[in-house]
Formats: sequence, structure tokens, C-alpha cells
Amino acid sequence: MVSDTAIATVAALMVTASFPFYLYGAWVMIDAETVTWDVLVYHLKFIVVGLTLNTVPVVTWMGPRLFEQFGGLSALHAVLGLQAYAMLIFALTGIVRIFQAKRAANLYHDPDQNVDLNDLHENMGAWRGRLRIGVFGYVLFWIGAYLLGIYRYLGGYIL
Repeated sequence: MVSDTAIATVAALMVTASFPFYLYGAWVMIDAETVTWDVLVYHLKFIVVGLTLNTVPVVTWMGPRLFEQFGGLSALHAVLGLQAYAMLIFALTGIVRIFQAKRAANLYHDPDQNVDLNDLHENMGAWRGRLRIGVFGYVLFWIGAYLLGIYRYLGGYIL
């Protein structure tokens, strides 16, 4: 049987490994002068890997053990983590609509059109706002949950 310390270490390493994928995925979008379909797909390859590295330990190990240790720092850790995922879902409500509008205007395959994104749909500004708030919130809550998780890991399994 594998010890809790070994599983906790693997979980901590997986969640830690997700952060560089998030950073590089964000950099791809920030660095792109024009977001084409290829840029979007390249960006998503890194974001999906980051989300997978982060979500697998949460669903398979952390979540099932939550109620066994619910209280104090573990409760705060869970709240921060759940809030991060809630912000991600909020961002997705904007991402999906932006994607649909850009795809309908063929801006992924023909990005040289001289079209302002806000002219694609009357709600584009709101959707872009959701995306920004959701991504910022996800990162903020993810960092809080991560730091608290590392603190709990060190206190519970290492020190």
C-alpha cells in the first residue's frame, strides 16, 4: 500500500508542475499580436495540461479526503480551491461567447480583417470582462490555495 506521504508528495508535485503550463499558456496569448486559430490551439494545449495536472489530484485524492480532515486550514484551503474553479467557470462563460463570435466572423482563419472585437457583438465588452475577471480570480484564488496547500503539506508530511 502506498503511504499518504507518497501520495501527498505526488499531488503536491503535480499541482506545482501545473503552474509553468499556466504561465506559458498565458504568455502565448499575451505575446500574440493576432489570435489566430493556431495560436488559440497552441495556447489551449498548455492550459489543458495545467488544468489536468491540477485537477487530477484534487478529484482523485484531495476531494475524497476532505471531510476526514475538514476544519481550520483544510476548510480554508478547500474554499480557496473551490472559489478558483468557480472563477474559472465564470471565465468560461465569457470565453465560449467570444469564441462563438470570433468563429462566426471567421477571425480565427482570416485574422487580417479590420474588425474591432467589440463590433462583433453588442455584449462583447461584457464577455471580455468576464474572461478577464474570471482568469484573474482563478489565478488569485489558485495561488492562495496553492500556498496554503504547500504549508499544510510541509506541516503535515514533512516537518
